This record gives sequence, structure tokens and C-alpha cells, in this order.
Amino acid sequence: MVGLGNPGLEYLWTPHNAGFMAIDRIAQQEGVVVQNRRCRAATATCRMAGREVILAKPETFMNLSGLAVAALVREFEADPAKDLLVIHDELDLTLGTFKIRERGSPAGHNGARSVTGALGNQDWLRLRIGVGLDLPPEAIAAGGLKRPGRDYLLSPMRKADLAVLDEVLDRVATATRRIIEAGPAAAMNEFNRRE
Repeated sequence: MVGLGNPGLEYLWTPHNAGFMAIDRIAQQEGVVVQNRRCRAATATCRMAGREVILAKPETFMNLSGLAVAALVREFEADPAKDLLVIHDELDLTLGTFKIRERGSPAGHNGARSVTGALGNQDWLRLRIGVGLDLPPEAIAAGGLKRPGRDYLLSPMRKADLAVLDEVLDRVATATRRIIEAGPAAAMNEFNRRE
């Protein structure tokens, strides 16, 4: 289970580090600390749903996340299509939401693009945490507002947005356990529904 983000205190509370925050929440709930250094990542081992799980946060920057993910896959002789879950932020999903997908294109996410490039395919499970602002498309078009991008993703989040993300991280942790217990399809049926 790999959360994507950027190392360093300046990126700690930025939208782009939602994957790191998710791994930290899961680790906290499982009573472990993600601090061992392995395969260019900070890691921890825990048991979830009766299985040994490696939690990892790449120490490379987001755009090079695939280097650490590929090294971890080799080290643990994992099949990315069956054994890997990558958790990352997603601008196309509204803050307060998340989606699980079994495969697909990186859709403009540089970390996901790096993982796809390093693994040589798009067949890996991802959990995308929404960090997008809730702006209606017509407001962007009519008002000339620009869709948030790099500056937004790498800037510290407001307290109100962090509070929303905090609630989502608990649901993300629950969803990851469901993936391990019952598989991705069951987790998608349960968590990908619109509320």
C-alpha cells in the first residue's frame, strides 16, 4: 500500500500529499510508525484483515514516485495487478470524496504517470482522494476562473479544508481494509456509490 506525496515539511499539509496523509492515518490506526527506510521509501509493516501489509511513502518526489513503487514491487515479489494499492490525490474529484479504480490512465497526475511508466502498464489498483475545489464548471467558464493546478496542489491547505480531508482519511482507511478483506470489487461497490 503506497501513498504518493512529496517529502519535506514544506509539503506536509498540501493537497498533493493526501496519499501520505492516508498512509499516516492507516499506520496510526494500526499502531505502527512509517519510518523504516526501504526501496527509496519510508515503510512500516502491519497486519490488516489477517494479511501482512507494507505501508510505504516514497522518499522520491511525486514525479519520481514510480522508482520507489517499482523497487518495492521487486523487493516483495509482488504482482502489481493483485498486490499493489496506490493512494493519491485527485484534482478531478471534489474535496471530501474518494474513488477506487482497478486500472486506468494517469489522467494528468504526474505521480500516477511515474508509477505507470515504472511498472510498464496501467493495471494497478488506485484509491484517488478528491482535493478539487467545488467550483461549478459554469463559474469557471463564465467568470474566467482558472482550474486549480500546481500552485494549489503545493500550497498548504486551509484549516477548513484540512478538517474535511481529515474525515475522508478515516473513510479511506476503512476502504483499504475492505479491499484487503473482500477485494477491490466489493470495496468499489460499497465506497464508489454517490451519496
